[in-house]
Formats: sequence, structure tokens, C-alpha cells
Amino acid sequence: MEHDLSPATLAELRRPRPYPAVSLLTPTHRRDPLNAQDAVRLRNMVAEAKKKLEDDPAVTRDRRADVSRELDRALAEVDLSHTEDGLAIFAAPGEHQVWSLARSVPERVVLSDTFLTRNLVSAHTAERPFWVLSVSADRATLWSGGVDRVTEERAGGFPLVREEPNFDPERQERAGDQPSNFRDEDTRRFLREADAAIGALLRHHPRPLYITGDPAALSLLGEAGSATRDAVQVPHGGLAHGTHEAVWQAVRPALEEEARRSTEDVARSLESARGRKEFAAGVDELWQSAREGRIRLLAVEENYRITVRDAGEHLVVVGDGDLDAREDIVDEIVEQCLETGAEVRFVPDGALADADGMAAVLRY
Repeated sequence: MEHDLSPATLAELRRPRPYPAVSLLTPTHRRDPLNAQDAVRLRNMVAEAKKKLEDDPAVTRDRRADVSRELDRALAEVDLSHTEDGLAIFAAPGEHQVWSLARSVPERVVLSDTFLTRNLVSAHTAERPFWVLSVSADRATLWSGGVDRVTEERAGGFPLVREEPNFDPERQERAGDQPSNFRDEDTRRFLREADAAIGALLRHHPRPLYITGDPAALSLLGEAGSATRDAVQVPHGGLAHGTHEAVWQAVRPALEEEARRSTEDVARSLESARGRKEFAAGVDELWQSAREGRIRLLAVEENYRITVRDAGEHLVVVGDGDLDAREDIVDEIVEQCLETGAEVRFVPDGALADADGMAAVLRY
């Protein structure tokens, strides 16, 4: 299952496909007992997608068979023991993809000539992904981070391992002179290689970067590196050979501090916008402003959801069960804002209570 939505990957997902391109969305659950229902729900959604293919006169028999096979292949790839809060399956003639999302999605099957990406974009933005680079004198390990975890990422040449016949980190550690490892020119060269590797990765997969390591290693990277120069440093050695849980616990305080500062910054920006009369709130006003490209900063509470119906020129809030309801209007607004170059920030639940969960700073 896919997790990393890079700009290049998103562009590839958005390109037109031969009709029909099927987008299947379904909520999933991380824990018992609710996740016991996920397998049945998912099979039912695939069956619904196949029925839509069967009932659509614009779909030829060969195309229907092709896309149905891709749906079956996608279904076989789903690992429900490692699901998050939502699942997206994309299938078109000759291809399929399965995406696990850390944000709930509405049940939906859509046939079009493009894939439905707005839920994917919103989930990725809410996830606030980041990189962690853990360095030692003989190893550089890359970790991919999200809201509540990190996992080792084997990409961009990582992990980098220093393989030299005369290098014995255990012997040097036993000698009690660990900092001297980082005065060795070969070690400096190795860390510069790590800096170059993470720089290349960041150009294609930009995210905030955190670096863990002994203070001597962090100091050297600051001197010799360029890509790592603006990273958040976490002085904690041993994590290049550590576990994902150890890395998570080490970087968690820095992440929480950054989240606190971000929330305070958003609150100040919104308050200042009120004074300049550049503040907007309410789903209808925000949707209108997003479509006009007027939003500069959109703030959304992490679990904010609202269901609306399009009543012509305005959106009307409705309850569950409305046949014309748009359950993912928040995701639509998020994606539209990102499309027009706005900054989107997710904040803790309750932080926007006076704005009913979502607010914006307008450009004009």
C-alpha cells in the first residue's frame, strides 16, 4: 500500500486516463472491534464498483473486464492488519494503486477519466509528514514520520553504511574516545555523503527534516553540510542503529514543540486578519473564497468534518442520509486552497472553536 504523496506522484495520479478510471474510497479502522467490519465493507465497495461498470453503457466489455481485474488485484494487495483511518483504491485499464490514509474518508465509488485525489491530498496534508535522518560515524538511517509514528524508509540510497576495512566503531567506542570518530576525515566525508543524499531526496520529496545523532556528528553536519543546515537537530546518539519506537520517542518532544508554535502562529495570523477584515469562516464563505483563489492561509481542526448540499450559489449544511450530500467538502476546500497556492495548516481540535472548526486569512 502507498503512503508517500510526492508532487510528482500527485501529478501522475491526476493525469487523464482512458475511461473508466475508478476511484473507490472507504473508511477503515486501526483497532478492534471496528476493524473486524473492514473486510466486509471493502468487498461490498468493490462489488459496487463492478456493478457501476456493468451498468455503464459507455464501458465496453473488454474495458469492464480489464478494470474489474485491476480491482481484484488491488483488493488482494490490501493488508487490513495495517490499515489506518481510510483507504483509497484507484483502478483504470492496465493499472491500479492502493493508498492507506491517516484521515477518514466517506464511502464513495466514482467513475471518471481522472482519479479522485482530494481526499488523498487532504489526508497527506493533515498527516504533516516529515523526515528524520539518524547519523552515526558508520551509518545514516532515514525515517519517514507522520502524526504518531516513524518507519524506516529505504529510499534515496538509505540506509548509508560506511564500509571501510580499517574502520572499527566498536573498538573506538571501547577506547572511550567516541568524539574522535568525527574528527576523522573519512567520517567527515561519509557525513557529507549523507548530507548530499538527503538533499537529493528533499528536492523530490520536500518535507521538514529532523536530525538525530551525537552532538559531535550534528556539529560536523552543520559545518560541512548544506541540505541539513536548516534542519531541527535532536542531540540523541545511537538511533542510526535504533528502532522506530526509539526514534519516535526521541523526536516527539521536538515535534510537539513545533506543533505548539505552529498553532500559536495560526491563532495570531487569524486574529490579525480579523483586524484587517481579511478573515473568513463558515463552510459556505470558505468554499466561495477557495474557488475564487482568495485564501492565503486555511486553518482546519484535525478532525473537523461537515456534510453539505449544493443549493445552487450556496452550500447548505445537512444531516446524514441526504442523497445529494457532499461528505468530503472539507477535503475539497483543502485541495482547492492548495491548488491556488494557499498555505493549509491543521490544528488541534478545539483550537478554532469560535470559527466552528475552520477559518481562513484572505488575500484580499
